[in-house]
Amino acid sequence: MDILIAILPLVIGWCLDLLFGDPACLPHPVIWFGRMIGFCERTFNVGEHRVLKGVLVAVVLILMAFILTWILMDLVSVSVWLSVAVQSVLIFYCLAGTTLVKEVGMVFKAVDRSLEEGRMQVGRIVGRDTASLSAHEIRTAALETLAENLSDGVIAPLFWYAILGLPGMVAYKMINTLDSMIGYKNDRFRHFGYMAAKIDDVANFIPARLTAFLMVMVSGKISLLSFIRNYGREHASPNSGYPEAALAGILNCRFGGTHDYFGKSVYKPYIGENARDFDYSDAVKAIAVNRKVEVIMILITVGVRLLFLL
Repeated sequence: MDILIAILPLVIGWCLDLLFGDPACLPHPVIWFGRMIGFCERTFNVGEHRVLKGVLVAVVLILMAFILTWILMDLVSVSVWLSVAVQSVLIFYCLAGTTLVKEVGMVFKAVDRSLEEGRMQVGRIVGRDTASLSAHEIRTAALETLAENLSDGVIAPLFWYAILGLPGMVAYKMINTLDSMIGYKNDRFRHFGYMAAKIDDVANFIPARLTAFLMVMVSGKISLLSFIRNYGREHASPNSGYPEAALAGILNCRFGGTHDYFGKSVYKPYIGENARDFDYSDAVKAIAVNRKVEVIMILITVGVRLLFLL
């Protein structure tokens, strides 16, 4: 029975994500996380000692996510099937592979129809300003986000599930949401979001590199490891560059360059050398890599959880 509880929720949760993605009609824990973070930011990101207040907010919210999930698991443990059901739903909510895969495909189709449609569609999945993006920049942004999200939205949650169980997975989701909301280096968040960004860097350090390795492994291009090592560390982020470098190597293309965020230009070093155009076949290939990596990581996660039962 312990083996069933260790494996079944993960498989069910992953299958639910494959089937449904993030249904807009259902309440989502990330929305609740966002509301809590937004309240804390409006309340505490004022006056003096913003770094300290940001540290306290980040630590308290992450611990709260971990502890509340632990308590919930204990409460539902009175019934095996109730426990499986609740864990499956939470795992489903913590995985974010399918929605972005669909969105990237929609970006490529939209930009083929018109530049304005492409800008609107890619604006749903990227943080950069999209109003002046060219067709090539739209496709590039979508592929970069796809690679980064494979790490943040799939591999990292599964990694922390493998190590710390469901509480670790939910806590990671809080970490990632904190970073996405307040982990910016602009005037508003530079101090208050400092710790949130640093915690996210630590939480994604291993998953980002694992993602890159799995990407080239499923593509049969292990020789790209040196390419990933050289270009991955050039990225402004200590982690995002690795899956992006893996995808750039697989597609034989170039990512990076100058982008606008909140009206300010930010230069990102180039990843790769072949500044070629993209078409829909590149999206298809990149999505196939994502799906294969997901399967491998699910198997790894199951194996690790079973080892903890020995």
